[in-house]
Amino acid sequence: QVPLVESGGGLVQAGGSLRLSCAASYSTFSSYVVGWFRQAPGKEREFVAAISWSGGTNYADSAKGRFTISRDNAKNTGYLQMNSLKPEDTAVYYCALSTIFVVDATRYDYWGQGTQVTVSS
Repeated sequence: QVPLVESGGGLVQAGGSLRLSCAASYSTFSSYVVGWFRQAPGKEREFVAAISWSGGTNYADSAKGRFTISRDNAKNTGYLQMNSLKPEDTAVYYCALSTIFVVDATRYDYWGQGTQVTVSS
């Protein structure tokens, strides 16, 4: 098991920013792809962004230009900087680790408990 702990969620007004963190208590963090997903009430979990071991990134269309994914392997931590937030970004955000660079949530092996992001209009 690779425990993951997300933090940084909260309540923000539309147009505001939040920075989510995903801390892994495992020394091989650098060998994993870090993915961020979100799930809004009544909706399926959806891909937001992913970053590979070498720093390559992939974003959902809804995140492009507004969200930035990054990682600090020395700190075993991944980040999701979210700017220009919209009410439709409201969801529980999860980080996850995978051994392959994919958007399919079923291919991610380890998951955090999630952090709530609420964007008010």
